[in-house]
Amino acid sequence: MGLPKLVEIYSELRRLHPAGQSPVVIDSATLAKYPESTLQALCEGLQIKYCPEQLQWKAGPKPDIDGLWAPYWYQQVHNSTGFHATNSEVVNMPAALSPAEVELYREALPFFDLLTRKAIGRDPLNPGSSPAADSFISANNAADVTVLDHGLSMRLSSTLSDARNAHVLVWVGDRLLPRELAKVSVFDSAVQGGDAVWEGLRVYQGSVFMLEQHIQRLLDSSKAMAFANVPSRAFIKQAIFTTLAANGMRDGVHLRLTLSRGAKLTSSMNPAFNVFGCNLIVLPEWKPVGDAATYDNNRGIRLITATNRRNSPQCVDSKIHHCNLINNILPKIQANVGGAADALMLDLEGFVSETNATNVFLVKNGAVLTPHADYCLPGVTRHTVMTLARERLGLSVVERRVSLAEFHAADEVFTTGTMGELTPVVEIDGRQIGPSEGGVRLGAGPVTRLIQEAYRDLTATTGYPLPNEA
Repeated sequence: MGLPKLVEIYSELRRLHPAGQSPVVIDSATLAKYPESTLQALCEGLQIKYCPEQLQWKAGPKPDIDGLWAPYWYQQVHNSTGFHATNSEVVNMPAALSPAEVELYREALPFFDLLTRKAIGRDPLNPGSSPAADSFISANNAADVTVLDHGLSMRLSSTLSDARNAHVLVWVGDRLLPRELAKVSVFDSAVQGGDAVWEGLRVYQGSVFMLEQHIQRLLDSSKAMAFANVPSRAFIKQAIFTTLAANGMRDGVHLRLTLSRGAKLTSSMNPAFNVFGCNLIVLPEWKPVGDAATYDNNRGIRLITATNRRNSPQCVDSKIHHCNLINNILPKIQANVGGAADALMLDLEGFVSETNATNVFLVKNGAVLTPHADYCLPGVTRHTVMTLARERLGLSVVERRVSLAEFHAADEVFTTGTMGELTPVVEIDGRQIGPSEGGVRLGAGPVTRLIQEAYRDLTATTGYPLPNEA
């Protein structure tokens, strides 16, 4: 039975199914590799009881239970499913495909992809991923699996904290694509070598906050990286506005803006092979401040100090907001292992630079201190907070080298970033930071709360207004 016919049958069954239900699809390779998990998921989908005996049935007809389709199964279908003993240690070289077979494969692939996205054991949001045993998690026990991110414990069933994120449209290159189809070429420079730059933006009440500043930094980073054929500022804005409008997004939204050097003519590190121009990605998500995937700005977070150091401008200048983030990911792994939200990173001389994800400030005797932006990214939120503290709140703000001991002894500590805004830090390396009552930490200190409130006022009253809907 051909793939187009299977898709036709699936579509007809879906039409006949009650609202909210879909036909069950099984990939024979998944069933062969994970028989028990697949059968359990199949029984759950069909709302029938699973019996371990199903794994032990001998091949051949079973007159007592066989249904109408059984003779066809034994005579035809079973022979085409690949259910035969295999030796996983033996690697066979398949025959080369002829041009006609390659063309047939191209034509059949969309049908296969459609069914694969619906198959048991495949992630519908990433259908190209390999099926794994731990992907067979039913709704009954999903709540038992938790993930720690930014210091918040999240249930697996709520990692998409807003169900609308499963259906977002993403801008890739020059068009909008559904989330599950939003991909770049394997020849793209972002894949080949992390050769891309990025920005994070937030949308508040119909306006994009600090839009011009973020686009300028994106363009500055691309210039420092010698990108060619960079899209214009107007094109980038139009892509952002089109993406937000298509998704109906006007508030509580985070945007990840990525600009890669583009696809290469052949696999290589050499930018000379980038002959197709840059590739722009606008990834929107419903992700308000305080969401499970951001930071807890009320209770605060814990930090540890990373063992590896922040990149020096002698190596890779952090003022280029690039996507080669291994220097940040390794400290994040340390934070995960240590049960902390993030990790403080020191420069090569032992002074605090920033965290793996945010800029960092301390408060001592009413004065606000932050490290020089020599090793760290001079964040847009960092600059906004410094301006607010100085000009609107009249606080003393000092940029200088700040040691780890000063952070350990600080009255207050907070981090800044577009995604999380201002987040209080309540512990660093086991040292309690900030106010407490009866041994219970109270979260943000008075200066941090003051700046948090001023920042919220600013996001509510300023920004680049989104065009009105047509």
